[in-house]
Amino acid sequence: MSDAIHLHRDDEASKLGMWLFIFTELLLFAGLFIVYGIYRYLNPVAFHLAAEELSVTVGTVNTIILLVSSATMAMASTAIRLKNKQLTILLLLATLFMAFMFMTNKYFEWKGKFEHGIFPGSEDLLRLGHGDTLFFGLYFFMTGLHALHIIVGFVLITIVCYRVNNNTLTNENPVLLDNSGLYWHLVDLIWIFLFPLFYLIT
Repeated sequence: MSDAIHLHRDDEASKLGMWLFIFTELLLFAGLFIVYGIYRYLNPVAFHLAAEELSVTVGTVNTIILLVSSATMAMASTAIRLKNKQLTILLLLATLFMAFMFMTNKYFEWKGKFEHGIFPGSEDLLRLGHGDTLFFGLYFFMTGLHALHIIVGFVLITIVCYRVNNNTLTNENPVLLDNSGLYWHLVDLIWIFLFPLFYLIT
């Protein structure tokens, strides 16, 4: 009985730690969103024109990818509790595949910008003006920071998948999977705000 209580407390502490981490990450991005809002207010025309350089189609596809991946991650948490190991692994692999697809799309999107000389510090971008420089500076920094979170999530989910396959993560100790799921939902939530700010508000 005491062991069960001890494990329960450890799980709760782990989840609380993850929620606190998520809170600090939300504060970080909230600050960046405020900075974006201020600069957009000060440079409305430049931000409007710069936003038209981004592909709404690519942004929409990536949004759909992340929303579906969030669903598969949530279903993996349910599957592990139903003691369905194979389905859990399948759902985790599906999440990893969609994370890879997101990063692939983001790579080609960034590549296109670099090929056209639009990247922080480039002469072409500086010639466009101060407002455009601010927009794309924020675009590369914020989407780059988000991409870093995607990579961290990819590593976490890979570890979870490995542990489920080795039976060291089961329905009796799913907290690592749950915390990874919370982190992945954070990644999705951040993108839900980035997408309209950079792609839709033109």
